[in-house]
This record gives sequence, C-alpha cells and structure tokens, in this order.
Amino acid sequence: MAGIHASGEDYLEAILVLGQKNKGEVRSIDVSRELEVTKPSVSNAMKILKNGGFILIDGDGYITLTEEGRAIALKIYEKHRVLSLWLQDMGVSEEVAAEDACKIEHVISDESFNCLKEHLKSSHELDIIE
Repeated sequence: MAGIHASGEDYLEAILVLGQKNKGEVRSIDVSRELEVTKPSVSNAMKILKNGGFILIDGDGYITLTEEGRAIALKIYEKHRVLSLWLQDMGVSEEVAAEDACKIEHVISDESFNCLKEHLKSSHELDIIE
C-alpha cells in the first residue's frame, strides 16, 4: 500500500478491530494496550495517520478511520485472517499462526494473496473465506 508503512497498517488494523469490539469507541490508550506499545509511540503514530488522512480524532480523543484508512484496515485484516487460518489449517498453533500472519500480511503481494485465497476457496480447506 503506497504511502503507509507496515506499522501504520498495524495501527489501522488495531483501530478497526477495537472499533468492532467497542462499538466504534477507540482511544489511543486502547490502541496502546492492543498493540502493547507505549503511549508516546501511539501518539506519534496517530499524528502521522491523521496527517496522512487515514484517521480522524475528535475533541474527546476518539479515533475513527477515514474511508481510505478503513479500506486499508479491512484489506490488512482480511489478509491476517486468511493467512492465520491457512497456517492453523496446516497445523501451526493459533498463537504462532497469528504472529506469522502479522508478518506475512505486510509483504505478500496482492497477486499471491488472491491466488492463495482462491486456492483455499476452491479446495474447501477453509469454509469461512468469503
């Protein structure tokens, strides 16, 4: 994804997931806890994401994804889910699969990911892939 680094993608994905869990109410402290990073790191990342047009922060400190930020977050989250499930299906533990998926999701090409997803769909290895 042009214009955003892997760490930025991780922050956007975390905001998406936290928003789903917390009915849209996400604050920097929530992101800090979710990603196990310091508050200053989150503050710096939020400034970069806000300046990049990926998030909005209201007067009460609540963070929401812009349309562009949400599109990136959804794409990364889909990659994470599919890769994690694929690894688990091959016998990798849930914890290791999640960690590895987080690494792979940032470097796998769209072409390779789409082929992997189609392969999994056609082979019925993973039933929950849409």
